[in-house]
Amino acid sequence: MELKIMSYNVLHCENYITKKIDFDAFANVIKTSGADIIGLNEIRGKGIIPGYTAQAKALAERLGYHFYFARAIFVRGTSPYGNALLSRYPIKSAETVMIPDPETRNGTHNYETRCVLKAQIDVESGLNVLVTHFGLNSEEQVNAVKTVCDILPSERCVLMGDFNAAPENPVLESIRDRMYDTAALFDCDKLSFPSDKPEIKIDYMFTSKDIDVLSADIPEIVLSDHRPYIAEITLN
Repeated sequence: MELKIMSYNVLHCENYITKKIDFDAFANVIKTSGADIIGLNEIRGKGIIPGYTAQAKALAERLGYHFYFARAIFVRGTSPYGNALLSRYPIKSAETVMIPDPETRNGTHNYETRCVLKAQIDVESGLNVLVTHFGLNSEEQVNAVKTVCDILPSERCVLMGDFNAAPENPVLESIRDRMYDTAALFDCDKLSFPSDKPEIKIDYMFTSKDIDVLSADIPEIVLSDHRPYIAEITLN
């Protein structure tokens, strides 16, 4: 069975050009791509801050998809923010796994509590999906990789998200030891951020080694500040 998977940091559904939240535009990108399963980063949940609505639900309703929202933090202590999963197929199970905050903070970037969304999709014999968004500092990324590896299924698994790390960053080695980097199928160098004039690749999609990957691409779409990442896979 062939499936199309998308990883997309959607900047809380804010149009990068107009600076306005636009659910219809983001839903249209997903629909036009034909993606069956979508991992989303920087998604808001319903909260009391203006603009904090159930964004995953809003997208899912426009697409007719199932969804799960994984809260990483409460912004200003009131409004949820994190990752989400959209799926054409039923979500059999889903949970939010928190990434521990580092004990020491020597980095120069802002620190933010992160999480991993772990789900099983009810398609064929099941597909495991992990969606995550790594922190900006090396201590955060080390904790994120350890958390991912601790919960990573060995079979029928897709791991995707914004890792905030360039491909040459050694922090990714533990994941590459266990999984296949779909970027190996790119026909040329593909960068993902910023979307209008990309300078770096920080978005990824990995698969367990029992999954056949047919294609992978980062299309030149400027809607979020990131470009979406799309791969086609076959479940054997």
